[in-house]
Amino acid sequence: MTQILIVEDDKSLNQGIILALREEGRSLHPAYTLSQARQIWKKETIDLVILDINLPDGSGYGLLREIRQGSAVPVLMLTANDLEIDQVTGFSLGADDYITKPFSLMVLRARVERTLKRMQGETISSDYTDARYHFRFQEMVFLADGEEVTLSKTDQKLLRLFTRHPGQILSRSRLAEAIWTDGADYVDENALSVAVNRLRRKLEGKEKTCPIQTVYGLGYVWGKKNV
Repeated sequence: MTQILIVEDDKSLNQGIILALREEGRSLHPAYTLSQARQIWKKETIDLVILDINLPDGSGYGLLREIRQGSAVPVLMLTANDLEIDQVTGFSLGADDYITKPFSLMVLRARVERTLKRMQGETISSDYTDARYHFRFQEMVFLADGEEVTLSKTDQKLLRLFTRHPGQILSRSRLAEAIWTDGADYVDENALSVAVNRLRRKLEGKEKTCPIQTVYGLGYVWGKKNV
């Protein structure tokens, strides 16, 4: 399930964007203020953000900065600010695209589809590296503390989702959908716990620890939780 956060205070425009982007396999989350957007961001595993700059309780640039502190999720800026300096500011803070008002919903949809398609390509070929781990998903090479570990297809699906969303809480339902794409609703709930715990053990390495943390009542998180 692809989850898109739409941060736009004009309710008619927000709903118009939802109608333009709605299709099977997508969950669209409207937010009309920064406060609402932050609540949704903490609760859901967002894959793409459409973000207005001028909002009732502040600037969208502030939220963009917060997102970029721990996530590479694509952010498409949507604003009436059409000055060159505004676009430069957005891109310098990590925006992936910039659309000025007024705009065509068809154009917006095309931009979103292009971004999602690019994301899928990056997901297939992307690597992950930090102080302890180096994962090359395309080559199926996974190193923990310099030692190679063998991961099953289920392990790899879980790990790809965790490392793509560091610091974000991933709900149990989201993880189950990623593993059992043909029917997560019919899988024993304990099966996910078993799968996560198995991956943890494989990634403990020499330090006998793993970044996958349990957030009771919510799900799991890779590394430090965004708050």
